[in-house]
Amino acid sequence: MKYYRQKIKKRLVENICKSINDHLKRLDIPDISRRDIWDNLDIDLKNKLIEAGEQNLKKEWPLILITDYMEFGRCGNRVNFEEKNFERRKLLNSFIMAECVENKRRFLDKILEGLYLILEETSWCLPAHNSYERDAKQHPLPDSTRPIIDLFNAESGAEVAIVEKILRPVFEQICPFISVYVNEQLEKRIFSPYENQHFWWMGDGKQKMLNWTVWCTQNVLLAALSRKKDDLSDDRLKNIIKKAALSTDYFLDEYGDDGCCEEGAQYFSHAGLCMFNCIDLITSINDNVSKDIFNENIIKNIGAYIVKVYVGNGYYINYADCSPIAGSRGAIEFLFGLATKQPILASFAAKSYRESDWKTKLLNDEINLYYHVKQALNHGQMMEYPETFEMPDDTFFDSTGIMITRDKQFTFAAKAGDNGDSHNHNDVGSIILYKKGEPILIDLGVGTYTSKTFSSERYDIWTMQSQYHNLPTFFEKNHIVPALDRAINKDNKLKYMQHDGEEYGAKNVICGLTSEKAELSMDIAPAYDIKNLKSYIRKAALYKNSHIEIKDHIEGEVSCVISLMTYKEPAIIKHADNIVEISIGKSASIHAEGIYKFHIEECPIEDSRLGLMWKHNCYRILLELENKDFLMRVY
Repeated sequence: MKYYRQKIKKRLVENICKSINDHLKRLDIPDISRRDIWDNLDIDLKNKLIEAGEQNLKKEWPLILITDYMEFGRCGNRVNFEEKNFERRKLLNSFIMAECVENKRRFLDKILEGLYLILEETSWCLPAHNSYERDAKQHPLPDSTRPIIDLFNAESGAEVAIVEKILRPVFEQICPFISVYVNEQLEKRIFSPYENQHFWWMGDGKQKMLNWTVWCTQNVLLAALSRKKDDLSDDRLKNIIKKAALSTDYFLDEYGDDGCCEEGAQYFSHAGLCMFNCIDLITSINDNVSKDIFNENIIKNIGAYIVKVYVGNGYYINYADCSPIAGSRGAIEFLFGLATKQPILASFAAKSYRESDWKTKLLNDEINLYYHVKQALNHGQMMEYPETFEMPDDTFFDSTGIMITRDKQFTFAAKAGDNGDSHNHNDVGSIILYKKGEPILIDLGVGTYTSKTFSSERYDIWTMQSQYHNLPTFFEKNHIVPALDRAINKDNKLKYMQHDGEEYGAKNVICGLTSEKAELSMDIAPAYDIKNLKSYIRKAALYKNSHIEIKDHIEGEVSCVISLMTYKEPAIIKHADNIVEISIGKSASIHAEGIYKFHIEECPIEDSRLGLMWKHNCYRILLELENKDFLMRVY
């Protein structure tokens, strides 16, 4: 049982299905014949969509070989296959959107090429997901007779279904067999497996769910709701909707009432937003269905989460595999805000959209065509929506143990919780600090995903380890070599770091939020499981409009080295009488007491995914404690 999470066990979405009658609506997005909609889009948007399509006309379609698929099993590299796979879908989306606004059939050949390339792929399941059991070893090649519905099988199903839905009037003029082929592949790869098999992400009330649940479910719903009644009967559609509703409820069971996404702001786009789309699609099935579910606190709070974790300048408070730059907001967040009557969320999304460049507005890196259509259709409203955004009040997410507090210059976060989160890093007790929107004490995030990332070797990856978070690392008290020398040593056998798992978490957690001070107090010793460590009390506080203070007290016969991760280069200003003064670039200064020795090392940022967030190397400050007490203030 989580230290904080209380499963709600509500059946909010399943209850909606009880009111569905026989008059079912299908997916309400305009096909290309709806010139009253497509022709009336903003002229600048239309020109940019056409320009994007034109720029891609001369590009070659990526050639995907079976050896590309096998590369993941051979060496663990998943990027090479995925880049080719995703590029096909990105190109196709650009041609679809350009054709919809121009309507001259100039992009039609490219659309047919892309559509048929996807339809003729042996499998829509990614190599990294090619297993029939959760967390099992992947098969080196796909079984085309038994399709696996993973994230991207479902994405591809929604892709070809919406392409056919939007271009249906044109395809009917060219040849009816286009739609026949699409429906054949959807039946084989999506509908039949979904109705007749149980995939782990569907939920059973026992296994823990995560973003997969609503991400896959959303796309199955999009594929199903885009079919004509002759291609997918009302009875089958009802069964799919009921199954989707139950999965969405299993997903909600993982959330506390506070709506915190334990996977972080980046995964909110695939968790909270996909959940919204699932509910939005299910409640749109006919006029008999109530939309009162959008008034539920948990649904509102899931949407509001993304505002609460925003720092500014594009940065978000990031834990687990989340990156600090978690992407711009757009139409789905905007619609989420409108549906839940949260103008702050709607304004936040609209403002983020307005401030984005055209590449971001056009979703050039998004493979889901439904998102492209929603973005274009809501462009005008987002550009004109009034700005009512305000930074949120201090927050304590009880379900995950995360405190976020702000004043005029600082945004500060501290995490209690445990190490059993989805996409977990061993980071119980870690802190994150921004000053005037600039990173001071950081969480690095995660590097490029490989086979190692989701294996038994996950915590051999340095960015996952507690010693590369803003946390203590422990050593035997009476070892001959000083603790700091052992901390610098790369041999992890010489040090005690946090363990992964739900049982390794903080205890005795107390959060106090006032207008003068916000403080999170916790004992993080249980996250380490060290025999000679009785307790490690960390008190992390923001004194409003003054400074950050960290007070740690150790009970136990161990040596301790504190790690502090920084983006800006630190420099020692003063060291005397067990006190160290450190500057963090020109932005902030650290005053630390109780220090025996110190060391600053450079952490090379060589991974391409980390390099998108951190444009130069980062740094780790190591502070060996003199005794059992540590005091740090940041100004």
